[in-house]
Amino acid sequence: MKSCFRKTLLPLIFTVSFSAAVYGAADETYDKLKLMIDVMEIINANYVSETNPKDLAVGAINGVVRTLDPFSQYMEEKAYKEMKNETEGSYSGVGLRIMVKNNYITVISPIPGTPAYKAGILPEDRIVRIDTHSAVGMSSDEAANLMRGKAGTKVKLFVLRDNVAEELEFIINREKIKIETVKSTMLDDNIAYIRLSEFNAQSAEDIKKVLNDFSRQDMKGVILDLRNNPGGLLESAIDIISVFIKEKTLALTTKGRIEDTKKEYFTSGNALFPDLPFAILVNRGSASASEIVSGAMQDFKRALIIGSNTFGKGSVQTVIPLSDGTALRLTIAKYYLPSGRPINRSDDKKSVNGITPDIEIKVPVENEIKLYGQSDMIFAKDKDPKSAVEDSEKIKDEVLDKAVEIINEGKIFEMIKQSKASETKENKDSSEKKKEDKNNK
Repeated sequence: MKSCFRKTLLPLIFTVSFSAAVYGAADETYDKLKLMIDVMEIINANYVSETNPKDLAVGAINGVVRTLDPFSQYMEEKAYKEMKNETEGSYSGVGLRIMVKNNYITVISPIPGTPAYKAGILPEDRIVRIDTHSAVGMSSDEAANLMRGKAGTKVKLFVLRDNVAEELEFIINREKIKIETVKSTMLDDNIAYIRLSEFNAQSAEDIKKVLNDFSRQDMKGVILDLRNNPGGLLESAIDIISVFIKEKTLALTTKGRIEDTKKEYFTSGNALFPDLPFAILVNRGSASASEIVSGAMQDFKRALIIGSNTFGKGSVQTVIPLSDGTALRLTIAKYYLPSGRPINRSDDKKSVNGITPDIEIKVPVENEIKLYGQSDMIFAKDKDPKSAVEDSEKIKDEVLDKAVEIINEGKIFEMIKQSKASETKENKDSSEKKKEDKNNK
């Protein structure tokens, strides 16, 4: 029994461990792996209920990956297939982007227009139960699998929210998730308003088309709304930056432990709108590619960033297929903006995460819920869309109104120039050193 158990476990563990270049510290690593196998054999022989060696090995692999960061994950075969389906846009569920944070399934952002968005689930909400299953200590893949299901079926989510004493309960109908990434309208003041809900392969072209159409209508400024945009394709973010910044400008650098992960991303093509007054709206649900665009534009002094601090997902993941049909999603590098600053993320409540806006406007939770419900009304014009918020309860969007006000007053470039939001201590020290070196010359 013992030798059979080792034969079952060793291929599983060594496939993951040594194929990832752990082989260099072979002696020490082997001792630890042997110890882990010994523990599993003791469990298999003595645990009160019968155990499955493969299940124990998978649990061990999950334990190893969870020591890394919230974004690295081991995906079993079913989860890997579902992830690929989601990438292709062919899954049914509730429409949440999630991660594990402090042992809780935490919402990065609900995808606009999806059932979770309409129900009023917010960024940073912590899901503690899914139907009858406790979600505390659960992986994000396990949680995603439970929330997915046949369109038309219901799932019950129990949520903890900051500054709300009681546990919140949401009963949500699953739907086919179809993401309309770009929505736009020309506001009354001839200001183009574009909401981007996710970065996909078509996003940059869609935004170019919208701006070209609006430029024929005496457009005097543009507002790009990246609130609750969880990110998407890195290339799409660079392409959108290229619409506003001249070609061959360094927009982003990725750096990791391995030399191959160091890459530089430059703008390409002709900047169609290099001088158009430009504001970007962000909040705590703006992550990854949203932070790349808003952070780069802030560094270039090209756009005024308005809203609240972004989520802080400044890392690069790659999906590595494994020999048995499973896969490893692994963090391999971090993002660095044009100024050299990273996009920070910390679980410390006192820390400042993500991109700090040039103009900070904190929106109370109860107002965020109402804004979610009425958000599509701005695109309605003469149509009559359904809204989750009654007319008598509708509120003003302070963040959007502030952007409109600044563009109308012609102060946007002045305020961009005056902003110091992108200056971190490291950048200030680096800037002072450069000045010192120049003076010494």
